[in-house]
Amino acid sequence: MIITVVGGHGQIARRLTRLLTADGHTVRALVRDPAQLDDVAADGAEGVVCDIEDAAADVEAAVAGSDALVFAAGAGPGSGPERKVTVDQQGVERTVAAAEARGVGRYVVVSAMGAGDPPDDDEVFSVYLRAKAEADRIALASSLDVTVVRPGGLTDDPGTGQVTVGADVGRGEIPRDDVAAVLAAVLVDGTTIGHTFEVVGGPTPVAEAVAEVAAVPEDEA
Repeated sequence: MIITVVGGHGQIARRLTRLLTADGHTVRALVRDPAQLDDVAADGAEGVVCDIEDAAADVEAAVAGSDALVFAAGAGPGSGPERKVTVDQQGVERTVAAAEARGVGRYVVVSAMGAGDPPDDDEVFSVYLRAKAEADRIALASSLDVTVVRPGGLTDDPGTGQVTVGADVGRGEIPRDDVAAVLAAVLVDGTTIGHTFEVVGGPTPVAEAVAEVAAVPEDEA
């Protein structure tokens, strides 16, 4: 497959690129900064400069010819509330529209545990989770074959290859390595289409856990 990864220089995205290229897929990594092109090329991706926050960016051209798209972009922990909306929410909206226009059938969203249930005591985090929830709704309401993956707390620990998935798995952490492995498995497992699921570290091998996603009730968004 030809897979476009939005936010291609992110920590999960780069891990995913290496997994996908090792499996024989072609990866196109969308990045904001031309200085990041060498890094994604070293991962095996074709780098494309496309700032999804820039109204002038030709997002359709950037995704054209892809079989699947993974939205792994994020405003990052140091950003304010406005960028949570422009990147995490409107970025999904723009790339969904571009994918629909260019016939990209498959769309996988890296969301966040707790999306749609934001805390009241942290304005920035609350805006972030609401933006993620709205982005998930937009994607699922589209004509695309969508899966929404909501990881728990992210760590840089080495991956274990074992996870727990479900509609509500409770708070927990997960290595970025394992999130990337889950995304790679989801991309080639059509039974996950239409589903939203949480994922944290756990006892079940990734391939088996992803196969269990079909039992998670489909999101009605």
